[in-house]
Amino acid sequence: MASLNITQYSGSSREMAKLEITLTKIKINNFPAMDKLEKGPKEIFSPEIQKDLLLLEEQEGSVNFKFGVLYTKPSQLTDDEMLSNENGSEEFNQFISLLGNRVRLKGWDKYRGGLDVKGDMTGEYSVYTIYEGHEIMFHVSTMLPYSKDNRQQVERKRHIGNDIVNIVFVDGGATQMSQFNPAFIKSQFTHVFALVAYDSSDNSYKLVVYSEESVPLFGPSLPCPPVFKMPQEFREFLIVKMINGEKATFNTPTFAKKRERTLDMLIKDLYSDYMSDSSKVAMLNRRAFSDVLPDPPRSSRRKEEARQVEFVRIGQALKLDTIVKGDAPTSLATTGLFKRAPWEPQCFYPDFGHDIMCGDSWADSRLVISTENNGVSQRQIFDKTIQANQLNVVEAHGILLFRTEKGACVIYNNEDNRQSTRSCLYETKSFYHQSNNVVIVYGRDSKIYVFRLSEFDADIQTEVKSKPDLKDHKLERTRGCSMYAISKPGGSRLKMVICVNRKLTLMQWKHSAAWTAWCPASDTDTVEGFMYLREFQIAEQPSIITLIESAVGGNSDTCSICVGYKHQFDIITDGSGTAQRLFAVQEGTKAHLVSATDLYEDEEPELLLCYNNTCHFQKLSETNNTTEFDFHWNSIPKDIVCSFPYIIAFTTDTMEIRLIINGNLVQTMAMPKLKLICSKNDIYFATTAPEFFHGKMERLQMDQQKAERESPPASPHYYYYYYYYY
Repeated sequence: MASLNITQYSGSSREMAKLEITLTKIKINNFPAMDKLEKGPKEIFSPEIQKDLLLLEEQEGSVNFKFGVLYTKPSQLTDDEMLSNENGSEEFNQFISLLGNRVRLKGWDKYRGGLDVKGDMTGEYSVYTIYEGHEIMFHVSTMLPYSKDNRQQVERKRHIGNDIVNIVFVDGGATQMSQFNPAFIKSQFTHVFALVAYDSSDNSYKLVVYSEESVPLFGPSLPCPPVFKMPQEFREFLIVKMINGEKATFNTPTFAKKRERTLDMLIKDLYSDYMSDSSKVAMLNRRAFSDVLPDPPRSSRRKEEARQVEFVRIGQALKLDTIVKGDAPTSLATTGLFKRAPWEPQCFYPDFGHDIMCGDSWADSRLVISTENNGVSQRQIFDKTIQANQLNVVEAHGILLFRTEKGACVIYNNEDNRQSTRSCLYETKSFYHQSNNVVIVYGRDSKIYVFRLSEFDADIQTEVKSKPDLKDHKLERTRGCSMYAISKPGGSRLKMVICVNRKLTLMQWKHSAAWTAWCPASDTDTVEGFMYLREFQIAEQPSIITLIESAVGGNSDTCSICVGYKHQFDIITDGSGTAQRLFAVQEGTKAHLVSATDLYEDEEPELLLCYNNTCHFQKLSETNNTTEFDFHWNSIPKDIVCSFPYIIAFTTDTMEIRLIINGNLVQTMAMPKLKLICSKNDIYFATTAPEFFHGKMERLQMDQQKAERESPPASPHYYYYYYYYY
């Protein structure tokens, strides 16, 4: 729907009314097939509905949460035994203090989580906290009313048994955790159990999570082993895990239908209440919404303007009241210092004045970048006679690969007009670096070249390399290649698939990563280090190729290749060598293939196929394609990066972050001239908008003498490099 954010407006009420009518026309026009409705939508004129809608959003929108906390002693198995503990141990009270603050319920004016705040009917105290804008109330079993005569402790079970997520603190250490069985907790609503045990020997917490089979996977993933020695780190991990667990439970068939039915009933009740009240007002306010769109007669225009001004006045008063109370999404209770963005970029290089073609990270503090024009950087390693369109740093073997573009090595237009027309390759250094690393640089055509990273070591003064230096570093069988892909870091062997027209060539580095790590001084090969394996013929020249490290059969020595062209994705296995249809875009849809990213679920290869603004999950072993788990971006992305449990889309001017589990939107950031550089370890990207990042940007020292000798760059803007930690 169209929206307008007015920060300052000094016009009259009549002008504001015209603006409201214009915006209403825009909103109505964004609803297709509105003319086919038998009855047009009715407008609710009572301004009090704003308060009810805010309350409905708070109750049904997963803004605030309530979690149960159970204390169990050794040998206690059933929920009746756990709920009968009148007091907790010292370790349990320490854990409760870690979760949140102890608050007095009587007179409590913030989120209460269903507890009584007037007559102490649900206990005198509880535990409350705010995390990233979400208010959380914990239903602690030892703080809820206890009855010696009631063996089942109905009052405690009424609250904890209706919580979707329960924390179970096991007294006695991790050795007692094996006795817990979720089936002993009799509840139809609890779907997630977080089992916590404290180890006094090293002041650590151990966490085990149980969930119903119908609950989708949710992050963050538990570390191995699931032991936390930092209390605050454990608290943050546990709260995020519980929030995601409750949201994931809402996607189960049982809860999804109940929530939809409840929300539908509440909205219909609101409609009935306010529409019955509207029958008592004047004839103007009983007209259809579509009848209000044309300019009303002058006799009734003033009444319409007055009604709209009153609607805005009450809405602003309601907003101010909720901010003062601390309940509004814009209040200091849920934002400001208490809330951080889920992704906060760190500035890596503040002002690089050249257009970027590609790049890759080198160790922890370096970037190798290919640009279109000559210029000054921290250190130039290739001159402008070499144009690279892709580059990768393979740090396990200490080599540099890059591909140049055919016919692109033009230096000057003429002797009098020396305008640089091709790219140069730079190394951008932060603080320190590591040697014996590998860089791979790609292009759209011609050949692939292999260099050792040791040739570009900062401690060794070497001349800038030019086109004649490429002669001995040319990789055979790569003439005319349009693209290539390599295996992911961390695999046993480095593999590379090269595309030349409709032919795919598979190569492999002759030494394993383990051998190179054991004998780094012996691995000094460049082009001779790649061994030819085999070739594959395909029907069309692809636009996307992805190398999948393990085949469907589970043999780690084989691999699969995903090929995308036109409107379909095919899979080629190393064993058979034949292409099989994996997924095809629906007929009649103009397809723009974006990427094919390999994922793993329970060690089974799975592909995330992205086309247009759609992401589709496809298992390699499935023959039937289902779109049940597809999700859609707001814009067509240029690049896709997976960083579990998130998936990030890069467009030309926005970065969109979603959960990979269900596709829910987490954050959208507007960034002009946004370009992904690499995502091998951390995520590096460039943008021209430093005002979007409020963190401290430390500018790296530049080589001033070299900067004075070079001419200024032709690009009128500057790129700011940022990166995210995985």
